[in-house]
Amino acid sequence: MRNVAISTTFHTLVMQPTSLCNLDCSYCYLPDRKRQALMSTAVADACAVSVRRQASVHPVDVVWHGGEPTTTPFEHFRALVESFEPLRSSSLVKHGIQSNGTLIDSRWCDLFKHYDFDVGISVDGPPWANRDRVNWRGTESFTQARRGMERLQSAGIDFTVICVVTPATIGHAEELVDFFGAIGCASVGFNIEEEEGAGRPAVQESAAYEFWRAVLRHREAGGDLRVRELDRLNDFLAARVGAGDGPRRPFDPIPTVAYDGDTVLLSPELLGIKDAKYADFLAGNVLRTPLSQMIAESGRLAYVREFEEALGKCATGCDYFAFCGGAQAGNRYFEHGSLTIAETAYCRNTRQSLVRAAADHITERNST
Repeated sequence: MRNVAISTTFHTLVMQPTSLCNLDCSYCYLPDRKRQALMSTAVADACAVSVRRQASVHPVDVVWHGGEPTTTPFEHFRALVESFEPLRSSSLVKHGIQSNGTLIDSRWCDLFKHYDFDVGISVDGPPWANRDRVNWRGTESFTQARRGMERLQSAGIDFTVICVVTPATIGHAEELVDFFGAIGCASVGFNIEEEEGAGRPAVQESAAYEFWRAVLRHREAGGDLRVRELDRLNDFLAARVGAGDGPRRPFDPIPTVAYDGDTVLLSPELLGIKDAKYADFLAGNVLRTPLSQMIAESGRLAYVREFEEALGKCATGCDYFAFCGGAQAGNRYFEHGSLTIAETAYCRNTRQSLVRAAADHITERNST
């Protein structure tokens, strides 16, 4: 049994090379992040076999994420990446990494260049905005992260940034955009803080709307920093103008593989979460079951069925669905403890508020 709303092939494969993270961010949801459990090369080999067997016409993005990938012993990480080298050299995979940047040195820069990695850095802004990102002793991490970004720049490696926007920083959009424009990143993505087990106050929808209005005003004033969310909206509008309302592409199953081979679908944030109702969200273990088989049989999983049901609700009842495509599975679960809920705070703050802000910005600009 499979779900027609979910693609039978994957375009993104998330790999957790280690469970360990050297930071203790106050909003982090990851379990076991104080423990060093390493992915074996057998798991990486099995994932590479699954990529090869699905024979996708498009390269698969292999994203190393979950814990802090650069806490993996360097030569061990290289061995994991080597599992995919025949595929990469044939343009069948493209590596990416999401790192906090604090451990990046010349060796890591050489590896990123050799294997042609897309590099993403997680940093929340200047020191005053980055205070949630501390190490296990409670010490700020900005200085080390900035040093890592400087090393990337010295090596000629472009990098993008993901910034978590918190209740404390959401009123400072201009300062954040100015900062990221100054540090030389290729683009920034703003993740408005989500409810993922941190037990912190939620960002209000009105604050999210004002944040996007400020980002749009900054862009209008001549800022040339690329903002991921604005790029997505522009791409969506351009596609609508060119092609109209075509059939929607099925949802990418986004298999996420833990260090031990355990695999979840739809949302990397579900990896390691314990919930008896959903059998810990596990679709299988890649050492025993190919990823393509897990996806083909995903209809047996309660959380996948619920997610498909919620997508149907969104498609028929939400004016923003054409752009949004439905909230991520992790957001539904962490906000509501269920995946059947259609609308989430993530939708309202990251999609709906952005669209309303853009529409109001255009209306005001055209009326002057």
